Amino acid sequence: MKAAGLALAAALVGGAVTGGGYAVVAADEGAAGPILGPGTETVTITIEDSRFRPERIRVHEGTQVRFVVRNTDPIGHELVVGPESVHLRHERGTEAAHPPVPGEVSVGPLQTGATVYEFDAPEDLRIVCHLPRHEAYGMRGLVEVVSP
Repeated sequence: MKAAGLALAAALVGGAVTGGGYAVVAADEGAAGPILGPGTETVTITIEDSRFRPERIRVHEGTQVRFVVRNTDPIGHELVVGPESVHLRHERGTEAAHPPVPGEVSVGPLQTGATVYEFDAPEDLRIVCHLPRHEAYGMRGLVEVVSP
């Protein structure tokens, strides 16, 4: 009887954990919010605890996004969005700071910066802070570009 009770308790706990896991996945799938655009959109990205918030957005192909980047951390960060060739260049560390050029901006501690980027093809593009160890810590995101 005692073994049957333990098996039942284990099954209930396993079901609760599994069910909770599915709830987290389902909630995360909608985390990107509505599909923005086409046209011009402004998205505020807040950096808090070395994380981008939101970390995912969705836009229609042909949308120009003005990223307003609010850094609430006491250290500097950057936001770089673009194709893999851009990320490879930054991963090599050849640029210490980024003037506000399309898709790239450096933001000092407790500062706000902005950049714009035109999403002209349906593809997923990464958002990354390429300062040393920041991406490994979790400073990355995604822009999902979909056909209108």
